[in-house]
Amino acid sequence: MKKSPLRMLAAVCITAAGLGFVAAVFSIGLSDQNAAERDFISYWAAGQQLMHGANPYDLDAVQALERAVGRKDSQLVLTMRNPPIAFFLAWPLGLVSPKTGLIVWLFVLLACLVLSVRLLWLLNGRSPSVYHLFCFLYAPVLSCMMAGQFGIFLLLGVVLFLYFQRSRPFFAGAALLLCALKPHLFLPFGLALILWTVSRRSYRVLAGFSAALLASCTLSCYLDPHAWSEYNQMMHAGGALGEKVPALSVYFRFLVDPNAVWLQFLPLGASCVWAIWYFWTRREQWNWLDHGLVVLLVGAVCTPFGWFTDESMLLPAVLAGLYRAEGARRSIWPLAVIAGIALIEVIALVPLTSKYFLWTTPAWLAWYLYATGRLGGRRGSASVSS
Repeated sequence: MKKSPLRMLAAVCITAAGLGFVAAVFSIGLSDQNAAERDFISYWAAGQQLMHGANPYDLDAVQALERAVGRKDSQLVLTMRNPPIAFFLAWPLGLVSPKTGLIVWLFVLLACLVLSVRLLWLLNGRSPSVYHLFCFLYAPVLSCMMAGQFGIFLLLGVVLFLYFQRSRPFFAGAALLLCALKPHLFLPFGLALILWTVSRRSYRVLAGFSAALLASCTLSCYLDPHAWSEYNQMMHAGGALGEKVPALSVYFRFLVDPNAVWLQFLPLGASCVWAIWYFWTRREQWNWLDHGLVVLLVGAVCTPFGWFTDESMLLPAVLAGLYRAEGARRSIWPLAVIAGIALIEVIALVPLTSKYFLWTTPAWLAWYLYATGRLGGRRGSASVSS
């Protein structure tokens, strides 16, 4: 049934009023120190440095900025570890205070989440069920909002690609710039994409990505001509590879030989080889809304460095599995248990560095394989709309 203009206007007004109320609550309850205690502060500090023509990866300068706005001496100094192509996100934060920046940042994240949920609902056939509302209780998404992390931007990049990869491939490719903000999470996915592009002789996706990447690199060089060398120095000095983050590859390395950094990348290499085989054996019937989601999940399991908040990008697979399980009349209790435990961990404020988040990426993968019939029986006939 077609919606009347009055109903649409009422919905817009209600949404605007709700957002205004939330904005008021945030304005009253937040302070610069609240912002300084979140991961968001690293992006704000980078924006401040860029706005003043300074090095956004300068550890000492970033520390001074964070301490000045209330970050405690006992708290770890957070530096933006994303490559310079992320400057387009951090730079505007140099115009505002930490409190104002956090409010704007959270609303942008919320808008990206709402858009992603809407597009996922369309991709999954406009189901009359309310399963898509699960997205707002998906634990990695909530963790992103609480920490001010940008895993939701990764989610939006994946969703835009899936939504536009047939109708507007150039725009779909441009959207992948958001995924390039953390390229190590998407390497198997990217290899499958390159092979798919070459096999189909359709290069508009790669053209869109190249254009977006060129524009972002141009902006980063304009803001800081030495950005890439500074980024390289920070990565060597920042000690990222010495951290025991909750990723299976990291724990594998520390279990075998903590000094053998190459071990941390071994699962990633294996997943890339697997992704090439997986695509090639399915190239004739390749479907990004099914096969592509499997590659995305495997890449998350094998990543050499990742956080729980990064798992926001897996929401398309988790939700698609939910709809497919419903269509095939499979129980959704496995997802309820997995999502429920993850949500409890987030609500209980389990630190993101905790080993208790190690289980989540293989759990999301197991859920999708079960929901699509790859585990425990034949695949169901239900499929995601493409």
